[in-house]
Amino acid sequence: MPSPTTAARRARTRPAGVPSPWQMFFTEFLKHPVMVGSIVPSSDKLIRKMLGRVDWDNTKVFVEYGPGVGTFCRPILDRMAPDATLIVIDTNPDFIRYLRHTITDPRFSAVLGSAADVEKIVADHGFESADYVLSGLPFSTLPPGVGPAIAAGTHSVLRSGGAFLVYQFSPKVKDFLTPHFESIDHDMEWWNVPPAQLYWAWKD
Repeated sequence: MPSPTTAARRARTRPAGVPSPWQMFFTEFLKHPVMVGSIVPSSDKLIRKMLGRVDWDNTKVFVEYGPGVGTFCRPILDRMAPDATLIVIDTNPDFIRYLRHTITDPRFSAVLGSAADVEKIVADHGFESADYVLSGLPFSTLPPGVGPAIAAGTHSVLRSGGAFLVYQFSPKVKDFLTPHFESIDHDMEWWNVPPAQLYWAWKD
């Protein structure tokens, strides 16, 4: 567990006018229900199971698509090495603004942009590849062509042995993964609202 000093460095007290994570998540769900996908953030059990297969000792670059209010960001930062980098990408400026206000860890970078541009975004941060990419984006409701572009770009940006970690409420996401990843592990997390499909797509 991180020390109080470390925790304080990573998440500052919210400035006046900045909502709580639950308020922020619920507000954005009401504004963009198709893109946010769920009315509540992911459960602790889902987070632990999803991140449980990550080789943290050999993780220098971790990317997350659709970080929302940072439900995964803080657990990822708690597990990452001091010299690792977490890059999160979201098309929602409200979420990006919120994360920049509330997470001050120097290893953290919040980018307003599309996950389809992950290769350029990672390169712009000075890296050739990513070790792991995490996504909770609702692939089945993305605009036509965006899901396949994200899957292709993710496979390309991952290093050999890395993985695309995906949690979804629909198993249709596997249709986006199979054209690019031969080795895909699957599990369920029932203690989540709603229950989630979990996938680990490995780049051999």
